[in-house]
Amino acid sequence: QVQLVESGGGLVQPGGSLTLSCAASGFTSDDHAIGWFRHVPGKEREGVLCINTHDGSLYYADSAKGRFSISLDRAENTVYLQMNNLRPEDTAVYYCAADARCSIVPIWARPGSPTRDFEYWGQGTQVTVSS
Repeated sequence: QVQLVESGGGLVQPGGSLTLSCAASGFTSDDHAIGWFRHVPGKEREGVLCINTHDGSLYYADSAKGRFSISLDRAENTVYLQMNNLRPEDTAVYYCAADARCSIVPIWARPGSPTRDFEYWGQGTQVTVSS
């Protein structure tokens, strides 16, 4: 049973930084995808960043480019989301999720390919950017 546990959320001022952690367990191989998504009440959940663990390939949302980065610690089975220059519009509940490949979700899918949601999800961690 795959389990994902996020941590590291909190309150940060605009322009500040925050690092979220996603501790993963239960995978039967190291060939999968770990993605970070965020959700604001009243809006659709959106993808932020994703990594395919078999080759380290990265997928970004436009909102994350230049400010957010993702890294994988294979020894600790943990994926980190480093967020810099945070803005009030980054306020959301952040989730990590896992499945086979990043490209199965619409934001990162190849045109015309079938898409679906990630299968495994953490409980989420709140990030609030406010002065």
